[in-house]
Amino acid sequence: MLYVIRHGQTDWNVQKKLQGRADIELNSNGREQAKETMEKLRNVPIDFIISSPLKRASQTAEIINSVKNIPIVFDERIAERDFGEMEGMYKQQFDYDAFWNYEKNIVYEKAENIRYFFKRVASFLDDVKKEYKDKNILLATHGGVSIAIDCYFNGLPKDGECYKLCLGNCEVRKYDLK
Repeated sequence: MLYVIRHGQTDWNVQKKLQGRADIELNSNGREQAKETMEKLRNVPIDFIISSPLKRASQTAEIINSVKNIPIVFDERIAERDFGEMEGMYKQQFDYDAFWNYEKNIVYEKAENIRYFFKRVASFLDDVKKEYKDKNILLATHGGVSIAIDCYFNGLPKDGECYKLCLGNCEVRKYDLK
């Protein structure tokens, strides 16, 4: 089983600023969210955790792991999408819906293309399914990665508008690896 969690809240989440590769730490509410999720997952059997190396995800993983004491592996492939020129912007400052529309497939000067991003996450998931199909794994990752994961397991939305699939802070979604 694959449990996917989006990191806890950061100050940029509160400010509604885009934080792709910006290495922002959890705020106090984000740490509390991670502790609440830790309690919800306390009795869920998890063999190990794979985390994005970005602070907000790794801090979430470490908080959850404080009751599990299991290995944490870091994998760059589940780091957030590189938002390039949109990093630190507000959604209203550009066409956010188009940015997350798989069908539009807009190529930006610096931001990671959505199809390239989805392929990166799919490559990671292909490896996980092959190597760990009989394990219970927790992924500590990001909103954008949660979108790509949901599309991997459930297919793309017909309209291509993927942003609607984003997990909330410390929300957990479960997928069958078989």
